[in-house]
Amino acid sequence: MAGIVVIFDFDRTIIDGDSDSWVVTEMGLSDLFHRLRSTLPWNSLMDRMMEELHFLGRTAEEIAECLKRTPLHPRIAAAIKSAYALGCDLRILSDANRFFIEKILEHHGLLGCFSKIYTNPSFVDEEARLRIFPYRDSALSPHGCILCPSNLCKGLVLDLIYGSAPEGERRTFIYLGDGRGDYCPTLKLQDSDYVMPRKDYPLWDRISSDPALVKAEVHEWSTGEELEKILLHLIDTISTEQSISGSNSSSQSNSSDCKLHMSVSSPEAF
Repeated sequence: MAGIVVIFDFDRTIIDGDSDSWVVTEMGLSDLFHRLRSTLPWNSLMDRMMEELHFLGRTAEEIAECLKRTPLHPRIAAAIKSAYALGCDLRILSDANRFFIEKILEHHGLLGCFSKIYTNPSFVDEEARLRIFPYRDSALSPHGCILCPSNLCKGLVLDLIYGSAPEGERRTFIYLGDGRGDYCPTLKLQDSDYVMPRKDYPLWDRISSDPALVKAEVHEWSTGEELEKILLHLIDTISTEQSISGSNSSSQSNSSDCKLHMSVSSPEAF
């Protein structure tokens, strides 16, 4: 649907759990992870976990196979495909990492539904080791937002998305998320936008603590079925409103053209 941008968080929103924790647990790294947890920033810690897997002879292909088993509710997959088929611009804004996100989406046939993915970069290097880095190097370029983790301010990314719209183009945003890092972009949404927090998760708690701070219309969800129903309902509502607005604008334009034609054609005009 032209003019509708749907932005998804990834962990605990598109997938039911946390992709980092899934790999750490499923590939037997829990003990090392917890020993090092307090000594490294999160992205550096995950990069260290990938180094350990490489040392143990585990390949990027094995990590990808592990990611394919990550739980993803079939109704959420269906909602994404439906929103894409309706012409919405779908994007991901996540503090996971590109390799994990792309492998999971690819496995479920969803990768092509998304126009852009904003997340921590990752790649397989020349030694066949998976590397994970922060979206933003906080030591070199701190973002200064007290609401967000040092590596990624989702609010700043949302500002860039808002600013990238062609001049004069009207866009309505639907933002889906669950975590504390989703609160900053939620505060930047406009009163014509919508936010879908997952109920009883940190984003929902923050919104509920002071709803007046949020300008966007709030629609909570808990299950995959609820996400699908609410998201598609919002898309339909926005589409209907845009059609009515477009029809009214067209009618006003035609009326103005008619008046102009009448004034020029009238004998009094000469």
